[in-house]
Amino acid sequence: MLTGEVWLIPSLLAEDATECIPSYILPRVLQCQVLFVENERTARRFLKKLSKEIIIDNFEWHTIHKTEPTVIKSFQDALKQGKHVGIISEAGCPGVADPGQILVAAAQDIGAKVNPLVGPNSILLALMASGLNGQQFRFHGYLPIDSFERKNKIKELEQESIQQTITQIFIETPYRNNQLLQDLVQQLSPNTRICVAVNLTHPTEEIILTKTAKDWKKEKADFHKKPAIFLIGVHLT
Repeated sequence: MLTGEVWLIPSLLAEDATECIPSYILPRVLQCQVLFVENERTARRFLKKLSKEIIIDNFEWHTIHKTEPTVIKSFQDALKQGKHVGIISEAGCPGVADPGQILVAAAQDIGAKVNPLVGPNSILLALMASGLNGQQFRFHGYLPIDSFERKNKIKELEQESIQQTITQIFIETPYRNNQLLQDLVQQLSPNTRICVAVNLTHPTEEIILTKTAKDWKKEKADFHKKPAIFLIGVHLT
């Protein structure tokens, strides 16, 4: 049985929101000898925010990139050598809408123990605040960039949401947030509900009250270049 373990280390959604990282995370980080990260520069800065006593260069660093075969081999080799390995994503929880999931699968393939650690996750935080169905929901990542395809996808997701009472969750590149909201308002039925959660865990956090598409038409919302997550669904009675 392998003695090396994997620790899935949650990172910040907002740069200054260190209070969202549980205190038990730091001791787990210090157990690791090797770190696989999505972005080394921001991961180093994150660890320094956790504790100025952390000696950053004591860790063996690897960048995940697109998890090429050489990265996966280095990851599995470290575990086979009995080293504890941490995975840190760019924001939120590793393995959830994150390339780290491929490394987690590689750990499972060789029978390594995987330890998920509690931390902020924008998908769950937005769902919790939305008032939409938390019993059945789906996360779709990014919708199509092409305008025609995106509008068709929005209609498709709405129909599924109505028929199965499913909350549909997706994200967008921040500079296209306003266009996505406009597409949602134009394509969805008037009574379909939309929630937009912006700057989650940040001091300027805005979790917009969930509104119908027809009510959003009255708003002059501006989410340009702000980290946001979008949800659509039907009213639960």
